[in-house]
Parts: sequence; C-alpha cells; structure tokens
Amino acid sequence: MGTDARAVVQGVIERAREELVSLSHTIHGLSETAFEEVRSAACVGDSLDRAGFSVEAGYGGIPTAVRAVAGDGPLQVVICAEYDALPGIGHACGHNVISASAVGAGIGLAEVADDVGLEVVVLGTPAEEAGGGKVLLLEAGAFDSAHLAMMVHPAPFDVAAPPVVAIEWLEISYRGKEAHASAFPEQGVNAADALVVAQVGIGLLRQHLNSTYRVHGIVTEAGTAANIIPALGEASYMVRTPHIDQLDALRRRVEACFEAGALATGAELTVGKPNPPYSHLEHHNGLAGRYRRNAERLGRSFYDGNVPPVSTDMGNVSVYLPTIHPFIGIDSLPAVNHQPGFTDAAARPPADRAVIDGAVALAWTAIDAATDADLAEELIDQETNRPPYQASGR
Repeated sequence: MGTDARAVVQGVIERAREELVSLSHTIHGLSETAFEEVRSAACVGDSLDRAGFSVEAGYGGIPTAVRAVAGDGPLQVVICAEYDALPGIGHACGHNVISASAVGAGIGLAEVADDVGLEVVVLGTPAEEAGGGKVLLLEAGAFDSAHLAMMVHPAPFDVAAPPVVAIEWLEISYRGKEAHASAFPEQGVNAADALVVAQVGIGLLRQHLNSTYRVHGIVTEAGTAANIIPALGEASYMVRTPHIDQLDALRRRVEACFEAGALATGAELTVGKPNPPYSHLEHHNGLAGRYRRNAERLGRSFYDGNVPPVSTDMGNVSVYLPTIHPFIGIDSLPAVNHQPGFTDAAARPPADRAVIDGAVALAWTAIDAATDADLAEELIDQETNRPPYQASGR
C-alpha cells in the first residue's frame, strides 16, 4: 500500500492545514520557556486527542511532556514535538513549527498506521533549549520500544543531516565579601573580579583549543552598587565539542579558569551542572536520505554548503536508536536562529509551508521505513538487540 498510503497521508495533512498552521501560531504566541510549556503541551495533546490518539499528559512524571499513540503495527516511530521558547526573544528557534509539523505527521500516519505496519507515537518533549527534556524522557522509558525517532527543525535553509555537536552547561557562583568600595576595600572579597580573571583565562585558553570547540557564556550577577564590593558573582557558561567523549576534557580546562578566579581573589567557587549533557547527533544515513528525497518531491531544495554546528537533546536519542533531525528552511535570511528576526519568520507564510511540508516528508519517511522490508528488518533487529537505556545517575 506504499504509494496509496503516501497519497492518503498527504491528503489528511492538507485537509488539516488550517488547524496545523493555527496550532503553530498559537504556540508561537504563547512563547513558554523550559518546563513552563503548560498551555503549549495542552494544545498539542488536545490536537492529537481530537485526531483519535490515546493521549497521556504529564508523561514520565514531567508535567509538560505529552505522549500520544495510534496504530498497532510492529514498527514504532516516535515523532518529537518541541515547544519551548527562548527567554526574552520567544520562538527564535521555531519550535512552534516543530510541534505543529510533528502533530501533522502523526495525524497523517494514524490514518494508515495499521495498513503499513506502524505504531505512531507523537512525543511532546519540553525543555530542549535548557533542561534536557528528551534525556529525562529517555530515562523514563519513552523510547524503550521505539525503532526510529524523527523531527524537523526550522533553519534558514533545508539540510538533511546537519552537524550537531555535544554540549554541557556550567553554572558558576563566586561568594565573596561586601565592603565599602572606597573606605574599606581591603576588607572585601570581590566576586566580580573573580569572574573577570576567569573570563580572561578563558579568552587566552581559546588559542589552544581545537577550532571545532566552543566556549561561551554570560555574566548573570556582578554586584548591586558601584560603592559596594560585590559579594556575589554568577555566570552561565556552555562548552561544546564535536563528540560527547571530548566534553569532559574541555570542561575541566574551562573549570580551571574559574578556579583561577577563586585563587586570585579569595572568593569561594561553586560549579553547578543544571542540565544533563547533550550528545552529538548520529543521523541514520538511510532515513536521512529518504527524508531528503521525500522533501524534494514536495519541491524543497537542500543546501549542501558548510553548515554551522548546533546542539540538541535529540543527540542523546540518536545514540540510543536510529534518528533523523533535518533542518527545514523558513526563508528567514538575513535572520538566523536565536535572533528576533527569526522569531518573526517563524510565524510567516514560509514557516507555515514548512509545517505542512515537514509533516508530509516525515510521514512519508516513516512509511518508507515500514514498507521497505530490508530497512524495517534492520530497524527491528537494532531494537531487539539494544540494551536498556542507562540513566546518567544524576
């Protein structure tokens, strides 16, 4: 039923166009940040409930996670729906498009799931920007029975298998001692100075790092008044490497710079790790190739030039089971991800088209996986021989 199933799925998604675009715009307007996506998660769950899915809100003990299931085939596909926004600039990564396209792919596949041999899971995954919702869902068993996972992510252009690198977060806190900055400076311990020393050290360290490594961050607290020696200095930093196995060594070198700040000033250093590390992403080449061909059939053109690296908790999913995470273009240039202009672009007509095209291309790729006997056998064998997910022990 492969060809007929494609046509049925596309027809279902096209008929739902108005609802899916409305869902994208609604989530865009809500702009709820990590673990606060109460209304966004409810919108996703309600849409899937109306489409006949069995919906479980608060899945895995995470209040803003949603799991919806349809079909009873032997091959389980998980379609991830992100819906968290960025602080201050809203949906500058277009997660509203991700969630609407995931819902669209899900409702399209539900119509043919039993005929092509699929169990369709649409998984609402909170806190991608910070918090690691997918890591928590992995630990909760959300992917234990899955054979493949997929989603599309908005970008300035279409890319079938974009580079995705590993990332770890560091929350830095220096505790010093207040004093009058003019009368009694010798009695103070300057926590802001500790941050300055650390940042200088990181700046000098960059010369000696691999060119593919990234270190970046912001100061979030450095005093309250110019005539008070700052007793509290805080910063939020990120380190990134092409492979998760490289993270630990880079993190330790960066932590040494923060330790230097403490040593130089006498401030007390605390290093927190608020989020689980995100892995690099391993695209399943066969599925990524099929997604590209399916998207090209819809008239989309792919960019094959140099693509800057990003990070996502979908990487952790990919090292556990076959995964794709293609970019889908929304004609945003000159604006790029994490700019206010991208926020605006995420609710314009090209983004609305990406909702529908992404839904159809994902659904067609899932049908390919279920109806290609060799590919389906490969995916089922991998799931059968896969050990249980090992939680990080955080």
